[in-house]
Amino acid sequence: MWEQKFVSTDRGTFEYFTAGKGKPVAITHLYMAFDQRGNLFANPFTNYYKVFLINVRGAGHSVKAKIQSQLSMKETVKDLEAIRESLGIVQWAFAGHSTGGMLALQYAILSPQSLTKLIAGCSAASKAYTCHKNSIYCPENKHYSRIIEIMDLLNNPQTIQAVRKKLGFEWALMSYYSEEKLLEANRRANSGRTVAANLEYFRRVEVKNFDLRHKLKTINIAAYIYAGRYDAQCPVDFSIEMAEQISHSQLLIFEESNHHPFIEEEEKFREFIKNTL
Repeated sequence: MWEQKFVSTDRGTFEYFTAGKGKPVAITHLYMAFDQRGNLFANPFTNYYKVFLINVRGAGHSVKAKIQSQLSMKETVKDLEAIRESLGIVQWAFAGHSTGGMLALQYAILSPQSLTKLIAGCSAASKAYTCHKNSIYCPENKHYSRIIEIMDLLNNPQTIQAVRKKLGFEWALMSYYSEEKLLEANRRANSGRTVAANLEYFRRVEVKNFDLRHKLKTINIAAYIYAGRYDAQCPVDFSIEMAEQISHSQLLIFEESNHHPFIEEEEKFREFIKNTL
């Protein structure tokens, strides 16, 4: 069980959950809300790090956004810096999956002095992934129209919980190497509920101008990049691009994974995390 805590900063009060021992690592996602159950991505880090699993602005019991732009990656980095300072942490590592990986890149570009390393995967450095035919977010992909329907339904407050659960499973299944692995994941304690307002801001505002490719070469901290060979959200090409452009980087491709290597190849992922020490 993760321990729930709150931290007051000059940018508001934020909820976070902590577990594990060792050097600090912050983990979060742009549009997920976590709770005491922890998270299947964050769990393996607790074997090697003291993990701070943070609810960003608008998620869980963290401070709400007064204006939409406070949900941007740049503003989220400012929030993370305020949290770090209030916790009295000089430097920490940052780990992020998917849009959390995008945030990791933005963090390393804006505040590299605060990071010991970044760990990011199944992600991209630009909006170009939305135009890749293998991404379910590309209009040319066979799943695209259904994904948009699902997002709109999840963003609709009138969509009942039972329907939300089915929609979430359908969306998730498109991003798993096998349905068996998804069913196995669903039987385990986990949190990471989609926060509709944050997701809506990301897909309608943030991603339209998202492009950090020209700044990747400025990242001079250690970067551990991972990818699923069959990733249907952020195709493997984009993790390869990230690793090629960041000078102090290592890349690991999980050959039997889609978008969730930390579930689909769990033991190999644990070894990957151990090797980031």
